[in-house]
Amino acid sequence: MQNNDLHSVAFPRLSEEELASLAGCPLTVLKQYKAGEKLFRVGDCDCNFFVVKSGEIEIVDESGDTSHVLVVHQPGEFTGEIAQMTGSPSLADAIARRDSEVYELSPEAFRQLLNHHPETGDIVLQAFIARRQLLREPGTFTGPRVIGSRYSQDTFRIREFLAKNLAPFTWLDLENSPDVNALLKQLGLGEADTPAVALGRKRVLRNPSNRELADALGLRQRLEQTVYDLVVAGAGPAGLAAAVYGASEGLRTLVLEQAAPGGQAGRSMRIENYLGFPTGITGGELAGRATVQANKFGARLSIPSPAIGLTFENLYSVLHLEGNETVTTRCLLIATGADYRLLQVEGCEKFECRGVYYAATPLEAQMCIGSEVAVVGGGNSAGQAAVFLAGQVRKVCLLIRGDDLSKSMSSYLVHRIEQTANIEVICNSEIRRMSGDGHLDTVEIVSNKTGEARTLKTPALFSFIGATPRTDWLPVEIEKDAKGFVRTGPSLAQSPHWNIPRDPFLLETSRRGVFAAGDVRSGSIKRVGSAVGEGAMAVQFVHEYMKEM
Repeated sequence: MQNNDLHSVAFPRLSEEELASLAGCPLTVLKQYKAGEKLFRVGDCDCNFFVVKSGEIEIVDESGDTSHVLVVHQPGEFTGEIAQMTGSPSLADAIARRDSEVYELSPEAFRQLLNHHPETGDIVLQAFIARRQLLREPGTFTGPRVIGSRYSQDTFRIREFLAKNLAPFTWLDLENSPDVNALLKQLGLGEADTPAVALGRKRVLRNPSNRELADALGLRQRLEQTVYDLVVAGAGPAGLAAAVYGASEGLRTLVLEQAAPGGQAGRSMRIENYLGFPTGITGGELAGRATVQANKFGARLSIPSPAIGLTFENLYSVLHLEGNETVTTRCLLIATGADYRLLQVEGCEKFECRGVYYAATPLEAQMCIGSEVAVVGGGNSAGQAAVFLAGQVRKVCLLIRGDDLSKSMSSYLVHRIEQTANIEVICNSEIRRMSGDGHLDTVEIVSNKTGEARTLKTPALFSFIGATPRTDWLPVEIEKDAKGFVRTGPSLAQSPHWNIPRDPFLLETSRRGVFAAGDVRSGSIKRVGSAVGEGAMAVQFVHEYMKEM
């Protein structure tokens, strides 16, 4: 979408008919604000939703060294962005520029507006998504300032966590940013105190953990002490689909995610074979839209809240989280997906996040623009990465162990790679060792046919060599196959852990009321479309199980 088109979507004006409908809603309150009065402040959670009837409301970025007006809302326009949907803290101040009159809706009234007035709701949601996209464009919004070296693993971890969660931020590189020394002095920090995250002008986090960062930004939702109808462990395509269908059908739904929405699919820069997106969509965009959709229907998403254990009390599942927290649910969906397998190569570990990466997004590409890079793997993830990187770097060397890309990669990707001049496919190749001084500099590869060695001079290697399921937190009652993936379906009727007369449902595990979907499930098709289908299907089985209860 072009920038002008994005602005028109981000800042629409409601029609007279839509304003009249809003004014007639019994949950709408008409309020007056004097010039200079704040409607909400940066950091406020669960902000009300405002539509300007008369006057002007300016949205002000207070996160930098000076205040900056992002936009001025005129009559018919409305406040808010993605944080409005998730209950996260507001990113900016809203101030009456002059005496103004506004329609005000509480968070609950706002949710009813979205669900009961779909035409107006669609305009608002599209605007929210576009506004967050604009906020993430360089130079638009300061946001949290990440100060640290490009060669620091923790700097990369912090940047990756923020980027994956679509949080706007500014990175000041110790090696290249001209303003970094002045900012360090202003904050009373030295290089030894980095990486650091400056939140506004006064609050600084020194090398925060992902959980500390999430708490500071309001990403981690407060977990209610209640019994949920459905808890989804994992917010990949399967988990998000289950959240949307579960919440929209009235189930009290909670999603627990260890890192960010999207799973492995969220790291893809171009998904072209997912139904309904003929021009493709990035995994991050797909995950972001699904997250908004789940929140629209009332599902709660908490990040980072990884499940680290599972026990059972009568018919209920009890998930154990960090910090001695527990969550109790009638039904559980295991959708924790799989992680890319780590490269077991001499010298690899010390270069992770310093030249060795397991995703290919603008965050990683920024570290190697104009260079020659290597991509390892013969599946679709490797192919998508190679094609994306080819547009960012001088040359891509795609390393595969076999002699034919088409054996494990979709034909449209094989054709794309063959037509891309700066991608070289090196068949029958394996990596022998890596070397560099503090960050990756060279990769030595060897032919598994001839034994001939070759050295690539490169600052970045991207690895996509298969996946390991995230199932180490599951108890013995949940049966797994030889590779650690969760078994499901009627064949588990003979399991010693299955003790009721009926056969397990198609996506049910060896414990009744516990289901599995997506990449974590044994025998699943590792595609976004099938994961979404399984997540939706699981909700139907949840309903069937709850009838039994």
